[in-house]
Amino acid sequence: MRIYLLPCIAVLAAGCTLPARVPSVPAADVPRLDVRRFPQIDAAIEGAIDARKLPGAVFHLEHEDAVYERAYGRLTYERDAPVVTTATTFDAASLTKVLATAPSVLILAEQGRIGLDDRLVKYFPECAGGGKETITIRQLLTHSSGLPAGLPAVPAWKGRAAAHKLACDQVVTHPPGTFFRYSDVNYVLLGQVVEKVTGTPLDDYAQSHIYAPLGMRDTGYLPLRRVDVETIAPTQVGSADGKGAHGDLTPGELLRGVVHDPTVRRMGGVAGSAGVFTTVGDVARYARMLLAGGVLDGVRILSPDSVRLLTTVQSPPGLARRGLGMDIDSPYAKRPRGTVYPVGSYGHTGFTGCILWVDPQSKSFYVFLSNRVYPDDKSNILDLYTRMGTLAAQAAGAH
Repeated sequence: MRIYLLPCIAVLAAGCTLPARVPSVPAADVPRLDVRRFPQIDAAIEGAIDARKLPGAVFHLEHEDAVYERAYGRLTYERDAPVVTTATTFDAASLTKVLATAPSVLILAEQGRIGLDDRLVKYFPECAGGGKETITIRQLLTHSSGLPAGLPAVPAWKGRAAAHKLACDQVVTHPPGTFFRYSDVNYVLLGQVVEKVTGTPLDDYAQSHIYAPLGMRDTGYLPLRRVDVETIAPTQVGSADGKGAHGDLTPGELLRGVVHDPTVRRMGGVAGSAGVFTTVGDVARYARMLLAGGVLDGVRILSPDSVRLLTTVQSPPGLARRGLGMDIDSPYAKRPRGTVYPVGSYGHTGFTGCILWVDPQSKSFYVFLSNRVYPDDKSNILDLYTRMGTLAAQAAGAH
């Protein structure tokens, strides 16, 4: 557990020891987190672990210089399994969309290499047909393209080229710009646009333009290239009947350091929709950068205008409110936002059990990473999302 820059009396009242780090300003002037909420946060997460809704997790809450961070549970449900730590690496699932793909597109838009209102067929003429001719980059980013939610798994396919052809073969169900549907296909195509424009694989581009300059040392695709497997939280276990979305796994096969998303697994682990693995400290750095207008520790990642586009409403009028990446007020936002953070706060979730939620009004954010999909991706922790979002906002004094 880590608590930084909190008054000594308040910290001791919470049953914690004061860190060696000394506040650089008088304690009375330091923005405070309400320590009374900490045991409630702990109880909510530990209760979900006790109910076997997830084996382990990490939580990070930050309000300016005040931080509460803690790890919970174990990597699996076995009694002798290693405990989760704040250094544990998690499959971030769809957090990839806002940690890699959307910021990469915005960086290229800043450089004039991608136009946000360019049509998809400018980059991929082969995607013409099926009502896709008018789809724009902006519509892909806001999930208003009209494309289906995902790529079909049958007949069996494998590889990035096959994924691209499948994406280009999809037919819109609604005219682009008139309907909201959260779609991995949108971000598969966006990741491929980044690769087409730069001539660089998406994983390499995100590494060199986002993670390395931002000091996100534990973040990236294909973690087994750089991270000890023992530090990675496992996800899916292959079922005995070999059926379902994870039918490519042999019975008992454990995914650990290999992406959980079956579509991205078929693509070799790198896609615009999922594939990034990360740690709680790295996601916190990313959130700090956004709250600081695109810069952290003197290094600029995004322009202030790109941060605005990423985090404020950019969707067509009348549709679910989303930025060019971040969720603001779609049906998926209500759980992680909780009941206190206002509309105008923003963030994203990941299927594996991950959340980043940021409130620019109170200058606070929280990060939650877990492997709730272990061993069979059947558990539901949406009620925990609501509880954490609410308690995080209350602890940060949001209203």
